[in-house]
Amino acid sequence: MQLLEGVIRHYDWGSVESIPQLLGVPATGEPWAELWLGAHPSAPSAVGGVAAPLDAVIAADPIAALGAEVAERFGGLPFLLKVLAADAPLSLQAHPSIPGAEAGFDREDEAGIPIDAPNRSFRDRNHKPELICALTEFDALCGFRDPSATLAILDTIDTAALDPIRAQIRGSSDTQGLDTLLGHLLMLSVDDAAALSESVAAACRVDGPALGRAERAMAAALGDRYPGDPGVVIALLLNLVTLAPGEALFLGAGNLHSYLRGTGVEIMANSDNVLRGGLTSKHVDVETLLAVVDTVPVEPAVQHPSIVDGVATYDTPVPEFSLQRVEVDGDHRIAGGPAILLCIDGAVEAGEHLLDRGAAAWSSAEESEIELSGRGTVFRAGVGAPNG
Repeated sequence: MQLLEGVIRHYDWGSVESIPQLLGVPATGEPWAELWLGAHPSAPSAVGGVAAPLDAVIAADPIAALGAEVAERFGGLPFLLKVLAADAPLSLQAHPSIPGAEAGFDREDEAGIPIDAPNRSFRDRNHKPELICALTEFDALCGFRDPSATLAILDTIDTAALDPIRAQIRGSSDTQGLDTLLGHLLMLSVDDAAALSESVAAACRVDGPALGRAERAMAAALGDRYPGDPGVVIALLLNLVTLAPGEALFLGAGNLHSYLRGTGVEIMANSDNVLRGGLTSKHVDVETLLAVVDTVPVEPAVQHPSIVDGVATYDTPVPEFSLQRVEVDGDHRIAGGPAILLCIDGAVEAGEHLLDRGAAAWSSAEESEIELSGRGTVFRAGVGAPNG
């Protein structure tokens, strides 16, 4: 086992204090949005014992690092572990399936769009399922709400600007109506989008009934940060979820979502494919997004797994990754590598290394078992089962 040094991403929506507090370092005044732990080619973690990036360590001996089966299946480490700290909303976004990513990547390649171009939607041929596990109270938008429940919330917002949208929802008996409505909102002219979103945000700033109060406050806050953005109204069609620490959400292909505020541990397949749908100044490919988004209403499946023998195992129905939260109190043994360990509380000895709060380590496939001792909380990120 070797210590692992992650890479900090300073996006403008990040928290100034959350990740520095986790790492025990002074805040710099700039936003620290994400701590990346993995072998992502754009920002691989540094392996302390050999002073080399993790992707190079794996490439030098894939069988030793990953094991023969994982190396054959994926060719490299198939997941990225993050600490995500949002002090402001991320963009509304969805991710493609593997077939969708392959087709989109090939299409943009044939069109001659450079991989790093700002108008490029598909930067690789992979899907990007992800799971977020809250470390603090964590607010998120996740998938489309049942239209009848959405209509009840929209009826608490006193503006005639919503009348056509309310009428469309009332007149639709299936998800085709949500497809049409999403397309309509995304394709509004700049002036029409501004008039609608600003009217809705203003109405949401007025106190109203208890029903929809959290959703109205959310829309008002989004309107303050993204004035004139149709995403302010699209957000009102989605489920608003608040996770307590330890709770998690899994997000599969096509799920339109946004992380609004909070700190969590996130694990995802190694991919940069993001299709944005609002609340952003970046490229929005409306046609491609509409082809990817799943508008079938969902009830978000909030996970709060029971702890069995000190381990809480999250449901990750994909082959690229698995995630466990280990509550260490004394001596403990867990599955070995390939895996990344991240201590988020207390101090835990992992093999010959002491992992205190914010420290991480890499365990290769050569370690079939990891011995932990001490007292603290450790996340173990590993590869999933072959069939997810």
